[in-house]
Amino acid sequence: MALQRDDNVGPHNTDAAVRKAFTALSTKTPSRTLADNARANPDSNNLNTVNDLLLIGGGVPLKFGNDVIGAIAAGGAGGAVQDEACALKAIEKVMPKQK
Repeated sequence: MALQRDDNVGPHNTDAAVRKAFTALSTKTPSRTLADNARANPDSNNLNTVNDLLLIGGGVPLKFGNDVIGAIAAGGAGGAVQDEACALKAIEKVMPKQK
């Protein structure tokens, strides 16, 4: 596990990013997609009561082929969409292009 935090980002974003990554890894779903689905489906509304899940965008499963091999998350970039964009950009930088 690796973690970086900019001096201008609040320390609470560290915990949020870890929980977003956990959410993406354990559900094999981007945390923003899971949050959207939970809001749209009353049967899924209680997902926010599961310990360590965080239904906020910014967590993305890390895939190699069809296999989820980890997750990456960002927090403090200005909102769920921006956090997710940062996580996706980081994946582009560290993962080899798949054929």
